[in-house]
Amino acid sequence: MDLSIIIVAYNGRELVRDCLNSIFQNTAGIEFEVFVVDNASVDGTPNMVQREFPQVRLGVNQKNLGFAAANNLAIRGAQGDFILLLNQDMRVLSGTLAEMVGFMRNHPEAAVGGCHLVDEEGKMVRHARRFPGVWDQATIILKVPHFFPKILDKYLMADFDYAKMEPQEVDSLRGSFFMIRHEAIAKIGPLDERYFFWFEEVDFCRRARAAGYKILYNGAVKCIDLVGQSVKTLGQYKRQKMFLESMVKYFRKWYPGWRAWLIGVLRPIGLAMAWAADKYRSAARVS
Repeated sequence: MDLSIIIVAYNGRELVRDCLNSIFQNTAGIEFEVFVVDNASVDGTPNMVQREFPQVRLGVNQKNLGFAAANNLAIRGAQGDFILLLNQDMRVLSGTLAEMVGFMRNHPEAAVGGCHLVDEEGKMVRHARRFPGVWDQATIILKVPHFFPKILDKYLMADFDYAKMEPQEVDSLRGSFFMIRHEAIAKIGPLDERYFFWFEEVDFCRRARAAGYKILYNGAVKCIDLVGQSVKTLGQYKRQKMFLESMVKYFRKWYPGWRAWLIGVLRPIGLAMAWAADKYRSAARVS
């Protein structure tokens, strides 16, 4: 088996349908399997998958276990040499998966591979990152980049050449298209389930780098990313709460001491700002 594709679904029936159609209509030349792990959707997603895609291995959770834990359920049963974590709002193109499998086979030093992500209009989606530092994450919590966008240029790798055809090594890549070498999981373990949503892919990349692997970006392969469609129904406060909880856990794991303490102190300020933003939007809609 070349590739195991894992999609964690949550109240995104149409997104999941389109994602699966893109996989089965555009993938040839490799042997692959597809898992859908549903995190207690209430919109009929599991029934749709069971009815329209009987070849998919479907798992249905009775409650939302989060991104890491749901992926790990499928990882334990995956047979592929490579495992692709694919968000439900992604669309693969002709050759996307076969070419990425070939890329990973040609680069045994890579634990994780990512490709050139574009939105529906073909515009580049920036997703390479340096590992989070206390100061860049503090500015994110306090919304400083809304007023001074360039303050995050180093963290967001603003000068990164996404169009470059040669492989490029990075610290981490967004988890929306995250191809993992199966043997790396056997060596360093699966995703860390202390993260409910966000930071699990950063943590995995950090562990992979510590084990001697590389994280490689392949600009020669494209995939469509609808960017945020999976979480658009969540309010700003709920998204921020999950994000900041994961951020605190990341810093407690990797930077115990004053850095983790500072992020913990700033967390309620960020939550208060998100709560106020939700209230403002709600009032604006009513008026």
